[in-house]
Amino acid sequence: MVRVIFTHLVLFLLPFAFYALWLWVSKKEQTSENWRKGPIAWLVIVGAVLVSISLGLMASFDKSPEGLEYRPAEIRDGVFVPGRFE
Repeated sequence: MVRVIFTHLVLFLLPFAFYALWLWVSKKEQTSENWRKGPIAWLVIVGAVLVSISLGLMASFDKSPEGLEYRPAEIRDGVFVPGRFE
């Protein structure tokens, strides 16, 4: 679960990183004024679209095996039995 949250956080912050890189490459000062005048709303929208696409792809391709039922992890006779599909 932490990996999924981290992946989506990185995808959301990716447009901001590219904008900061563009400011650095174009030799503009990285002052708060450039960030205020910058396309913050567009960066948020692009980040949200990237996260939405990622969530859609994850929901489409991350499926359980057909015809099998998930059994959650349990402790049976003092032994940990991991979750599995049966």
